[in-house]
Amino acid sequence: MTSSSGSGELAGDGAELILSLPEDVLTLISAHLRPRDLLALSAASRSLRDAVSAADKAWLAQCRLHLPSASHLLAWRAALGDSSLAVCRFLHSAAPLLGLWAHQNPELGNLVVALPGFLSLVAVRCIPQELSPHLLWAPVFELLADARGHPAFLFLHGAAADSLFPGLLASLHPHANTLFLEAHTCLPPASHFSRLAFADRRRLLNALVATCRITLPPDLATAPLFARSDDDLPLLAARREAMLRLHSDAGGGMVLRTEIEALLIGARKTALPANTAGDRMRLRRSFSAVAGYVRNSLRQMVTRSSSANSRAEYTHPKHLPLDEFLHAGESVGLSLRGARMRLSIYRNWPSMHDNRFVLYKLTTQAPMPGREYAGLWGGTFGWPPGRPEDERKPGKALFFLLLSYEEDSEGKLLLIATKVLEGTHYVVHPNGSSMFIVRVAEPSTESFPWQTDEESRSMEIKRSFAGDGIATGYGFRYPGSKPGSLFVLQDGRLAFVWRENKAVLTLQRLDLEDMIRRGERVPALPPIPNFAYLTKSYSNVFAVPHGSSTSCPISPR
Repeated sequence: MTSSSGSGELAGDGAELILSLPEDVLTLISAHLRPRDLLALSAASRSLRDAVSAADKAWLAQCRLHLPSASHLLAWRAALGDSSLAVCRFLHSAAPLLGLWAHQNPELGNLVVALPGFLSLVAVRCIPQELSPHLLWAPVFELLADARGHPAFLFLHGAAADSLFPGLLASLHPHANTLFLEAHTCLPPASHFSRLAFADRRRLLNALVATCRITLPPDLATAPLFARSDDDLPLLAARREAMLRLHSDAGGGMVLRTEIEALLIGARKTALPANTAGDRMRLRRSFSAVAGYVRNSLRQMVTRSSSANSRAEYTHPKHLPLDEFLHAGESVGLSLRGARMRLSIYRNWPSMHDNRFVLYKLTTQAPMPGREYAGLWGGTFGWPPGRPEDERKPGKALFFLLLSYEEDSEGKLLLIATKVLEGTHYVVHPNGSSMFIVRVAEPSTESFPWQTDEESRSMEIKRSFAGDGIATGYGFRYPGSKPGSLFVLQDGRLAFVWRENKAVLTLQRLDLEDMIRRGERVPALPPIPNFAYLTKSYSNVFAVPHGSSTSCPISPR
């Protein structure tokens, strides 16, 4: 008993010692801790929990690690009742969504970037384009924080600039690598939507966006989605308040089941007019014998196995009937689900499913000693390289490449450049292609073909590596490769030169978030294909109408 009593006194003395520290000292200490460390400290005792929760400066120090702009941080705190804890909760909770997301279709590139907005996470799509002073982008969705700082309120973008389609964040895995657009019928949202057949999922999502649309006031429809300067902060705060009010007035985007059922029935009748029903029945009977023959023949054939990503995570032995899904609740709504899936990845490109409304996260490696060139790079073909402000040389397609390091089967380090965006009118290389692969430990014996750069300055080569670049004429999906060399130029740019034809791809490192903030917003597709474009396409489906200044010409290569 004495020992237990002594331990209790020591524990009490320890808590009192921490609580007796000045708040500024606690702030300095918390700046070297993680949010989970502060939460673990608050779980030690009730008095520590109350003290840590009330220590606003401690949480403010955590916020500064993720949101260094003091003016933005103060505006965020003001919008959440001066609670640094709520701001920190949002920054920590939304962190898994930040970064690059992609889908296989269209093959030119479907690159979505998630970046901080105003107490929100904003996902925008980079539009395939030629080199220009401003990067073109279109909004995809936004996630707004609730009063406690949880990323909870979903707004899909699509169609008109003033149109939003509300929903909820169903769940978010702390290491999410897939982002599903789904429908839910109950709270908290369940994931039974994935058991529906693809046609039913598509019909239901289209029916939801047809009924849950909300409209921003005209003065806020043209407001920025993220702060370009401190002058934007008051307008962004007003926009957020208006969006939260519209979300509440719309019931979180929930639509009565009876309304959805009526819309689905009406769409089915429109798709199958009465005067064609008899014709279809006669056609069905006339082809019944052929269908039976084909069915029996297929049973004797060996079909190819499903991909690694479609076998375990996405298939179900029996599809759930749409009526059964809808009758699980009185209303239906849109939801977003961030999940951690087992993906098959080849050269930093996931094998992607083509009948799920899902975005896949791309792994972006951070530069480090020995792997200095990891990250996102952009550039054009041709020498001298194109410049955004040079209007005398139009037509240079802008390429985005994700550079990453990987060891081969022999343990040798490779630098792989994966294409994630291509600004041509018609695709030259499929999405996710390895534009070049260089062997880091093997210096190139080739010399750089040009003596001067675009400013007529003498070229100085810092380093060079031997490797192989993608070839043309060897098939679309597996085009083969040809020898080449990667050169590191004196200004930090990279240039890969194909040995045979001296074609050159010049790259420079990108600050994509800054490019988007300084870029130009363009109209988005309708909300569902704007989230995930599932139709196989080899042209620029995201481009603005033909004839405008932003149409994308053929690549010069």
